[in-house]
Amino acid sequence: MRTGEAVAKRILELCEERGITVNRLCTISGVTQSTVNNIISGRNQTVTLSTVKKLFDGLEITIQDFFASDLFRDLEQEIQ
Repeated sequence: MRTGEAVAKRILELCEERGITVNRLCTISGVTQSTVNNIISGRNQTVTLSTVKKLFDGLEITIQDFFASDLFRDLEQEIQ
């Protein structure tokens, strides 16, 4: 799994755990719907740290909490 795919899955997983929609996450985090949709769909593979930090804040978690998921354990090598 590539990093962008893991980030997308983790965002969806956390929204589901909290019982919120992606649209609600956009509202509470201040990240535009189009940006989050591009992250989740895989159209945006280079999301900035400041954008995901806003999402973490909206989800009320730390960066450590976000990346503690098993989704990030065996990521593919992305240097070509």
